[in-house]
Amino acid sequence: MSTYRDLAHRGSARGTVLRTVGTRERRSHLTAPRVPTVGIDIGGTKVMAGVVDADGNILEKLRTETPDKSKSPKVVEDTIVELVLDLSDRHDVHAVGIGAAGWVDADRARVLFAPHLAWRNEPLRDALQGRLAVPVMVDNDANTAAWAEWRFGAGRGEDHLVMITLGTGIGGAILEDGQVKRGKFGVAGEFGHMQVVPGGHRCPCGNRGCWEQYSSGNALVREARELAAADSPVAYEIIERVKGNVSDITGPLITELAREGDAMCVELFQDIGQWLGVGIANLAAALDPSCFVIGGGVSAADDLLIGPARDAFRRHLTGRGYRPEARITRAQLGPEAGMVGAADLARLVARRFRRANRRRVERYERYERYAQALRNGTSGRAARTPEDPPS
Repeated sequence: MSTYRDLAHRGSARGTVLRTVGTRERRSHLTAPRVPTVGIDIGGTKVMAGVVDADGNILEKLRTETPDKSKSPKVVEDTIVELVLDLSDRHDVHAVGIGAAGWVDADRARVLFAPHLAWRNEPLRDALQGRLAVPVMVDNDANTAAWAEWRFGAGRGEDHLVMITLGTGIGGAILEDGQVKRGKFGVAGEFGHMQVVPGGHRCPCGNRGCWEQYSSGNALVREARELAAADSPVAYEIIERVKGNVSDITGPLITELAREGDAMCVELFQDIGQWLGVGIANLAAALDPSCFVIGGGVSAADDLLIGPARDAFRRHLTGRGYRPEARITRAQLGPEAGMVGAADLARLVARRFRRANRRRVERYERYERYAQALRNGTSGRAARTPEDPPS
């Protein structure tokens, strides 16, 4: 894996280098080394890995299924290592970034909890660094997606950006002045678990009435299946499409029918969009960003979803009519955003590691020159330069 395989230095020095990255993201990304890095996006169903250059272009991409939740953390680590080593056979990999669907601690070293994997307080960064011999950065997948959209996509030029990822649930991230705001404990941006309906639908998190129970892929499919199971006349088209098998109703199918003009599916997206707009208005009241970027699989519905969300946002915005309104736009980078963002954030780690590594190599070379001079019979004083270490 290029030069790092031979020069890797494991221990506290590298950990110190990695922990310095977060406070300098805005300045660092402009001068980070223009070297290829690997980004990995770990979701509930797939692990996607790709080599990404300094301009956000994907040079090569691999994909495999996510190991079953019941399997040990090492099985997931093995999957990541295999993908990275496969890519490194054809590319000069300088660092690896991981975007994980779960809570990651403030040091970006441990995955505190991952709903789709057997990670509980898992020291993922150190485990992978020990096996890959290159710097590893771990972050929440919504944070990495937001970073990618800010650097290369719909959020370019924005100083205050909030990203909302609509998939099975709702994730999110906050960027201010070019820095990802992770919070004191690293778990900021869990917007999907804001309570919007007291005593409402039960959420897997254990609470009731969470936002993601009303505006997410799960909410969309749940409503469609309930109407179909009740044999509602408005669900005739979708019942026909799945031949009466209600469990075959999926988000992509609802999107397809809505684009074809099916009244029920269009109405479902309007409902989901309305709730999305309400939540965005609440976030605007709290955070006052200049832009909301909507990503995730459900955002593929585009104006079927974004249009109703904008309408509801304007109706529910605190101080409406007397304050500037944030822009609401769809993400541009699609399902690769998390992977691209993870790779780009890893590039910041690569620079600091390269500098620290270069200093170690330079010190080693000076010691070697000094030792060689002693072996050749030259006195220590004569052999030493102002930069050389004392005898």
